[in-house]
Amino acid sequence: EQVEQSSLMAKEECYPLFETRKATGRFMYIIFSFSVFVGICSIWIYRLSYISKEFEDGNWIVWIGLLFSELWFGFYWLLRQNLRWNPIFRQPLPQVLSQRYEKVLPKVDIFVCTADPEIEPPIMVINTVLSVMAYDYPTEKLSVYLSDDAGSDVTFYAMLEASQFAKHWLPFCKRFKVEPRSPNAYFKTLDTTNSNNGKELLAIKKLYQEMESRVEKASKLGKVREEDYSNYKGFSQWDSYSSKRDHDTILHILLHRNDLNARDEDGIVMPALVYLAREKRPHFPHNFKAGAMNSLIRVSSMISNGKIILNVDCDMYSNNPQSLRDALCFFMDEDKGHEIAFVQAPQNFENLTKNDIYSGAFLIPYEVN
Repeated sequence: EQVEQSSLMAKEECYPLFETRKATGRFMYIIFSFSVFVGICSIWIYRLSYISKEFEDGNWIVWIGLLFSELWFGFYWLLRQNLRWNPIFRQPLPQVLSQRYEKVLPKVDIFVCTADPEIEPPIMVINTVLSVMAYDYPTEKLSVYLSDDAGSDVTFYAMLEASQFAKHWLPFCKRFKVEPRSPNAYFKTLDTTNSNNGKELLAIKKLYQEMESRVEKASKLGKVREEDYSNYKGFSQWDSYSSKRDHDTILHILLHRNDLNARDEDGIVMPALVYLAREKRPHFPHNFKAGAMNSLIRVSSMISNGKIILNVDCDMYSNNPQSLRDALCFFMDEDKGHEIAFVQAPQNFENLTKNDIYSGAFLIPYEVN
């Protein structure tokens, strides 16, 4: 029995954390691509065969333009073949990851960047923050950092509100397996009359609407109320604030696992939550988001120092609470993990036009290529 158990464990350890499979129908596509290539070559031959006639008739400028466009079309078509010639699909296996590494999952630092409270409203920013705080991942190993390049006290106020609402939102998400875990997106798509968790849902929705109302009022005014300023001493750092391009570093750890108040309503430790407005001076280049990321790395290395960094924009939200585990299936795979440094997750868009005339859904790269 011991021998059987050890052999079973050895098999489990050898089992990959993600599957790789090749698409079907490759042979048919190879035949099709050869026919297209013959057609492209025929166009080039046809264009070159008329070179002398076009120059005699004085249409050489048009001829050159057509030649370059046809050459570019052929070159572009060749570039796309690396995706279409041998398409591969990779499927993460998070259940295998949990069985094997649940107790030793690495720390993860999540970076959210915002730059302008008018273009990127604070209520949108904190919905992104709340969605990533609610990942299905050990909370003591999760840290969320917001880089506010505008150094806005309104955005900071919204983060304060979010840190309090998260104490109710995170247990609610886990209890009822909520998806998506952005409150705004969840409440938009929800039918409250047919929900199984009626009372708790109405209670959490009321809390969110009250928080949303307070944040929206501050956003419209462009400033935080005096009583809110006096209730939290952290606002004193804005006393020396000049403008969003000229201010000192403002750093606040709003939630930390060593803080007794950083627990949700069920008594469980919450993810760390940090607000950062890096120092800016008009006569020094700040390098936009790249500079913000560098600052976040320096700050996070002193607070949580996670081995994995997840970078999201402030207008995103996670529609899959398993996203972190999916990515870790690639990073932690025993065979291929050491070769992988970066995992890109596909994006979905919820505000597309009816016919998607601007190709915002990226249907070609995601569904065709």
